[in-house]
Amino acid sequence: MEITNWVKIILDSLYDGVLIADKEFIVKYINPSYTRITKVEDKDIIGESLLAIRPGARLPHVIRNGEKQLRIQRKEGNIEYVVNMAPIIENGQIIGGISILNEITDVYKLTEELNKSNITIQRLKRQVKSIEQAKYNFDNIISKDEISIEMKSLAEKIAITDSNVLITGESGTGKELYASSIHNGSYRKEGPFIAVNCASFEGNLLESEIFGYEEGAFTGARKGGKIGLFELADGGTLFLDEVSEIGYGLQAKLLRVLQEGTIRPIGGLREKTLNVRIIAATNKKLENMITEGKFREDLYYRVAVIPINIPPLRERKEDIKPLVKHFINELSNKTRRYVEITNDAMNMLLSYPWPGNIRELKNTIEFASNMTDDCIITPDNLPKIIQREGIKKNLVKLKSLEEVIREAEANEIRKAILIYGDTVEGKKKAAEALDISLATLYNKLK
Repeated sequence: MEITNWVKIILDSLYDGVLIADKEFIVKYINPSYTRITKVEDKDIIGESLLAIRPGARLPHVIRNGEKQLRIQRKEGNIEYVVNMAPIIENGQIIGGISILNEITDVYKLTEELNKSNITIQRLKRQVKSIEQAKYNFDNIISKDEISIEMKSLAEKIAITDSNVLITGESGTGKELYASSIHNGSYRKEGPFIAVNCASFEGNLLESEIFGYEEGAFTGARKGGKIGLFELADGGTLFLDEVSEIGYGLQAKLLRVLQEGTIRPIGGLREKTLNVRIIAATNKKLENMITEGKFREDLYYRVAVIPINIPPLRERKEDIKPLVKHFINELSNKTRRYVEITNDAMNMLLSYPWPGNIRELKNTIEFASNMTDDCIITPDNLPKIIQREGIKKNLVKLKSLEEVIREAEANEIRKAILIYGDTVEGKKKAAEALDISLATLYNKLK
């Protein structure tokens, strides 16, 4: 059995150790890596019989029987390695055998690196999963007003289609709530939901965020490049919030993606085919922006295949009461402090125009619940701007000083009884704390 010069050059270049013996078990070749791993020189072993120099060698058995032996662990001094052995067959006849050696330390290092890589991949998958999940569904949309009920019904109907959607409405009306619900009501619900606020990026940053880039695409580009949000949203939904803030030049690139269904990262040479549904949202009139030359008409018709307009809260007053109760329950569960609201306070909320819509209403309830001492929200606990609006509409009536004093006394007595108890002994302590006699306390309780 002869080893040609070309084969020898190839084997000499391998990092794995290689030993070749003929059918008589005579060593015909070892490569430099074999010497590195086993510390055996070729002059000491080539031309010698394996049975003589290595009495425990298994390669002779492989040559005799023609059976492979894989992942055999061996040790030479302090060096451990793994051997894979196979017969060499020519024209159906066994003419020799080959051993390929890997240092166990190399295998361990490789395994360790693979484990580290798997841990990193799993962590990144969890991070992406937490980022990409749509938080809301249609059960989270509170709709009591007739307008809200119709709008919710429309959104549920279009969710099962795959058309692009444009959601318009004032700030704070719940556009992201609807976008998330439409995604979760579609066949894409198992796919990613990637949301990006287009107003939060300046200049070319939004382009690199949406389309991604290849390594070296521009000065300061991250090593290895960056995957874009379009690619992350593949198989799911990309939510472009504040779509009106996309620059005119970038609008043309976005239009091409929607037309062709492919993207090319910045600095990339190849197109990538994607399957992404677009849900866009804005609080601006895109029709006016088209007239002003600030928004492309052709892009508008691409993203606004199905338009949904969410009316402001002042136009759907019937939603205010259930929303208030919902926010109070949320806060109560969170703080373990159960709050109620008086009719006067609720009437004041119903009369207010809510320029900040649902977001302002939620903040108001949180503010008022923190201002109350006895877990009952009254008009006095509401923000001053809402109180002033109530005064203008005669919803707040002036009380006599006697009335105010009587209410203050009643509140303090209630608190004292809560603290010290409703027993005789408790009432004694309450009277002492209030600096009145027990008889006076009983009279006032009546």
